[in-house]
Amino acid sequence: MEQGIWQEIEALQRQFVKLGISEAVDYEKYYLYSLIAHSTAIEGSTLTESEAQLLFDEGVVAGGKPLLHHLMNEDLKNAYELAIREAKEKTPITSAFLQTLNATLMHSTGGIHSVMGGSFDSSKGEYRLCGVTAGIGGRSYMNYQKVPSMVTELCNYLQKRIAKASTIQEQYELSFNAHLNLVTIHPWVDGNGRASRLLMNYIQFLYNLFPTKLFKEDRDEYILALRQSQDEDSNQSFLAFMAGQLRKSLSLEIERFDASQKKGFSFMF
Repeated sequence: MEQGIWQEIEALQRQFVKLGISEAVDYEKYYLYSLIAHSTAIEGSTLTESEAQLLFDEGVVAGGKPLLHHLMNEDLKNAYELAIREAKEKTPITSAFLQTLNATLMHSTGGIHSVMGGSFDSSKGEYRLCGVTAGIGGRSYMNYQKVPSMVTELCNYLQKRIAKASTIQEQYELSFNAHLNLVTIHPWVDGNGRASRLLMNYIQFLYNLFPTKLFKEDRDEYILALRQSQDEDSNQSFLAFMAGQLRKSLSLEIERFDASQKKGFSFMF
C-alpha cells in the first residue's frame, strides 16, 4: 500500500489530538452512536444518527420505522459497550469471546435454527451448522464444519500479532485484516458484518486508537473491496479501502470541530 495515505492519517491524528476533540464532554459517546448507526445502516437499518441517539438516550422510538431496526441498534450498542469494557481489561481474543460479542449484538434478533447439521441458536452466538450465501450473485462461504477451527486459528494469530504490532499503521492494518478474515470465514448465520466491524474496533480500542467508522454511503465500495480481496486472495484492496475510510473519519471530525469553533453567535430575540 502507498505510504502517502498513512502519512496523511498520522498527520490527521496529530491534529485531532492537538485540537483536543475527544476531550469534549460526551464526544466519545456521540461518536460511538454514529459508528453504530452507520454499521447497522450497512445491514439495512433505516434509523438515522439522530433517531439512534434519541433511542439510546431517551428510549424514543422513531415513528414509522421497523421494530427490527431499533432492536439491531440497541443490541449493537450493548455489544460495543461490552467491547469497550473488555478492552480496558485487555481481554484476549478467543473463539468464546467472539461468540459472546455476536450473542450480544444478535440478542433480540437471533433465534433457533433447525437444519440438516442440527440445531443452533443465533441469539447465543452459536456458530452456524449450515451453508450460507450472501450478496449479489449469492456468494457461498466456507463449509460450516471448518468454522470452529478457522475461528480458533484466526484468534491465535491475532493474539500473537497484537503483541508485536508497534506502529500506528501496523496496528490499524491488523484490525482491518481481522475484519476481513472474520467476515470471510462467516461463522454465524447472521450478524457477521456487524461482528467483524466490532472486532476491528475492539482491536483499535486495545491500542487506544481512534475507531474507524464504515460510512453507510460507501456501502457499495465496501462490499466491492471485500469481494475483490476475497476473489484475489489478497488483502490489498480491502486495506486500501479501509485506510480511506479512516482518513475520511478523521477528516470529517476535524472539519466539524473547526466549523463549530468558527461559527459566530447572535442573540435571538
